[in-house]
Amino acid sequence: MDRQQEFVLRTVEERDIRFIRLWFTDVLGVLKSVAVAPAELESAFSEGIGFDGSAIEGLTRVFEADMVAKPDPTTFQVLPWRGERHGTGRMFCDILTPDGEPSLADSRNVLKRTLAKASDRGFTFYTHPEVEFYLFNQLTKTDSKLEPVDQGGYFDHLARGSTHDFRRAAITMLESMGISVEFSHHEAGPGQNEIDLRYADALTTADNLMTFRTVVKEVALEQGVFASFMPKPLADQPGSGMHTHVSLFEDDRNAFHEPGAQFELSKTARQFIAGLMVHAGEITAVTNQYVNSYKRLWGGQEAPSYVSWGHNNRSALVRVPMYKPGKGNSARIEYRALDSAANPYLAFAVLLAAGLKGIEEGYDLLDHTEDDVWELTAAERRALGIAPLPRDLDEAIQLMERSELVAETLGEHVFDYFLRNKREEWEAYSAQVTPFEIKRFLQL
Repeated sequence: MDRQQEFVLRTVEERDIRFIRLWFTDVLGVLKSVAVAPAELESAFSEGIGFDGSAIEGLTRVFEADMVAKPDPTTFQVLPWRGERHGTGRMFCDILTPDGEPSLADSRNVLKRTLAKASDRGFTFYTHPEVEFYLFNQLTKTDSKLEPVDQGGYFDHLARGSTHDFRRAAITMLESMGISVEFSHHEAGPGQNEIDLRYADALTTADNLMTFRTVVKEVALEQGVFASFMPKPLADQPGSGMHTHVSLFEDDRNAFHEPGAQFELSKTARQFIAGLMVHAGEITAVTNQYVNSYKRLWGGQEAPSYVSWGHNNRSALVRVPMYKPGKGNSARIEYRALDSAANPYLAFAVLLAAGLKGIEEGYDLLDHTEDDVWELTAAERRALGIAPLPRDLDEAIQLMERSELVAETLGEHVFDYFLRNKREEWEAYSAQVTPFEIKRFLQL
């Protein structure tokens, strides 16, 4: 038994932890949980906990149903909303086959495989997400209309605002679980908030994001409201994105930084951006996985709709933030398409894979765009080589189907299941008769 496992066992005993929740995600990024008693913890560390994988979305097929959840002791934390007395801990799990091999259907393993590929090239991948979400008053049986908790706007300081209390409670809870928060503020939409997590390696960040969603929903319930990470819940208001800053490090050196270069970006950084640009369309089904995601991408309000990059250009898909002199290790790029409902393990994996492909193949980077891309005409965008992102989930699926990069990154099982699930979602969505159609066409 290693020292980290011993630390978990000792902490469980000293703090009178009565339940330990083992967390993992399905292919769509939905959190799953099974609780074990402290007496079962040593066995869980050595052998894992068996379960029926065929009952979990995309995890396995019925004829190979047995799976094993093996907890990662480095992710142990006490859940603060379960109280101090007879508390509850949690650990993230890796999903294994009965013979101890990593499951090809495990989202966390997809990211770990891609990170290992980067590590073989000497790189560590760091991410920093800016997570947006809405807070709504609780729906009732008689009133299902979404009602934001306030009418605030971007950076608004609302007197006695419930969102102040919400963010304070959520951040306190996150930090008690070892998750560092960098910024928080009211976003542009009514009842919309943003909380930015501090830079960390991509696997830690993905685990933190799964915890983040749970914490936000728990705090919302405590305060009598509900939180939504839906990409575009209100038609006439901004959607909820998850702008993600990324960088590669070689040991302690930021591989994206080159003093004196344009925007202080190294050749590695430029090739990484080029990889994102070339493969943006084919990874969009993963970074924006729901039919509703495309209402955000094509609904204006600063969501990226076209494949371009620029220095501090918020209309671009890839933004290079303003460089801070003397802070080379803070050099980074920001990918702006991700929304808050993405599976973070798969999303970070395809972002990294696209960037690495640009480095491996030596992709050339087109000129940056200084213009507001939304204000350009279609002819001007074509002349500049600026292509659109997929306009809907159907188009995104078609691009993903033809992508060797995404198939290789996700692995055959996840790739096939993800596409099958998304096709079913699109077909179900397409069959709906919407209120818009009734209002516009019924009189005809």
